[in-house]
Amino acid sequence: MIRRLQSLALLLLVGGLLFAAPAQAQKIGYTNQQLILVNMPEYTNVQQQLQQEAQRQQQELQQEQQQFQQRLQTYQRQQSLLADSVKARREQELRQRQQQLQQSAAQREQELAQRERELMQPLLEELQTAIGDVSSQQNIDFVVRTEALLYVAENTDTAVDITVDVARQLGIEVPEEGTEPEPSVDMGGTDTP
Repeated sequence: MIRRLQSLALLLLVGGLLFAAPAQAQKIGYTNQQLILVNMPEYTNVQQQLQQEAQRQQQELQQEQQQFQQRLQTYQRQQSLLADSVKARREQELRQRQQQLQQSAAQREQELAQRERELMQPLLEELQTAIGDVSSQQNIDFVVRTEALLYVAENTDTAVDITVDVARQLGIEVPEEGTEPEPSVDMGGTDTP
């Protein structure tokens, strides 16, 4: 009896699958976000601000390093004249100062990265809104970055490049050639021209 019920359930399942209407293919869009971003007028301003901040931080760090070098050279000149306890104390101070410099450099790098995220956030939000708008207009179910694509059939209607449409939505122009997906493969550090 149980086998009969199982057979009947399997028969109903297979029959249902055979007679069910075929599912509509999902439409996938892809876009080259980097190409769009670098062509946004605000992007140039962000890059200039980041460059200025990086230069300012670099100058401050160089000044701190010069001060450290001067202290080190002073110590090296006076080293032979100092008592062992004074030498040990100065060496400890120099090691601490060197660690502080390293921490300062790392902190400045983190601050610059944080500043970049803050400045880029409005641009990325604007880009995401444009991608959403174009996707809605074209009935696209999914959007991926061009870099994520490995293959797109030339005569397909289910995968479309929306880079130019997104750029137009933002009111900018991007070159139409070069927006096709290019597979990116890490060849383990080989450099190609």
